[in-house]
Amino acid sequence: MSSKEKPTLGGTRIKTRKRNIAASLDPAAFSDAVVQIYLENAGDLELVAKSIESSELNFSRYGDTFFEVVFTGGRTQPGTTKPDEGERHPYSFLDCEPKRDAVLPSVIYVQKVLRRRPFLIKNLENVMRRFLQSLELCEEDERKKLAIFSALAFSQKLSGLPPETVLQPLLKDNLVAKGIVLAFITDFFKEYLLDNSLDDLISILKRAKMEDNLLEFFPSSKRTAEAFSEHFTKEGLLQLVEYNEKKIFEEKLKEMKSALTTLIAEEADQSEVLDVVKQRVADAKLPEIEVVRILWDVLMDAVQWSGKNQQQNANAALRQVRTWANLLNTYCTSGKLELELLYKVQMQCYEDAKLMKLFPDIVRALYDQDVLAEDTILHWFRKGTNPKGRQTFVKSLEPFVNWLEEAEEEE
Repeated sequence: MSSKEKPTLGGTRIKTRKRNIAASLDPAAFSDAVVQIYLENAGDLELVAKSIESSELNFSRYGDTFFEVVFTGGRTQPGTTKPDEGERHPYSFLDCEPKRDAVLPSVIYVQKVLRRRPFLIKNLENVMRRFLQSLELCEEDERKKLAIFSALAFSQKLSGLPPETVLQPLLKDNLVAKGIVLAFITDFFKEYLLDNSLDDLISILKRAKMEDNLLEFFPSSKRTAEAFSEHFTKEGLLQLVEYNEKKIFEEKLKEMKSALTTLIAEEADQSEVLDVVKQRVADAKLPEIEVVRILWDVLMDAVQWSGKNQQQNANAALRQVRTWANLLNTYCTSGKLELELLYKVQMQCYEDAKLMKLFPDIVRALYDQDVLAEDTILHWFRKGTNPKGRQTFVKSLEPFVNWLEEAEEEE
């Protein structure tokens, strides 16, 4: 036997492993078959859905092609929205009127298909992403139909369609700059809010990680709060305008609170703190009542509470009141604002067990520093409207109120 020959066992049958032979892709034939189903049923989507359900077409391989036929009536050129060669049908939603009643049947039809073949959701995402990234290649009424379809897809809770798939592709610089995205998202918002609440819409925007950057839908030259309000007010979406204004307002409060917290932690000079407060109040146009609330929160958050010794906590709180009385006085300029401060003190002492017994001491300190007037304290004592802890606090403040009333009688 030659050294190069391999030994074999006589009569042994050598088996070779079968290999998977990939069939060549044929999206054109698949597309033509789906188009034929549409044509045979004259575009009746209920009948089309039944025929699709009973067909043995290879949807797992040609899912993208299927949704191209749904959207445009036939196959599109790879990576584009342009029609490709092959048969087409005239019953796609991009061929219908740009109205809800005309588009809704297509959404319901897609929903039926996805219930039968849920794996196709990924293919729907692929095709929607491609179309939305190519909005500039679409006619204006086609963009409107895509916006209506997208809104209805979420309104009908189309199985598993993630908001980021629909909304994130819109933020292409060239689409935004041309105002195409703003027009699309406006139609989307208007359509969605016909059947759903603003909270539902915000939920979608949050899931898409876009609730904090709604201005990015605007061209850079119009990316201002004023432009946002003007545009959506004109479009009749006042609830969205109010939501955005509230969000901006809350952000300004947060920024002011953060700046004050830093200054106080760094033991900045009081005059510097006061200047910063005045500047931020003017820039943000913050109402004085909100300023009073923030000031009290920041001042009390800066106190180093011992958590154990009641007297130490009392001393720390009173020291903070005395130190920053001038700052509080600057904004507690009316009985209404003083009463708001008193309610803040009440809520803090109610919510923090270690401060419960400090309520009368803090009120007395604010009175001694001329932050709270006698009339304000008496009004709260007799007619205060916040019920939280009120019974306890009224009782604890009674000796001080009696003293005030006696002093008033003597005068």
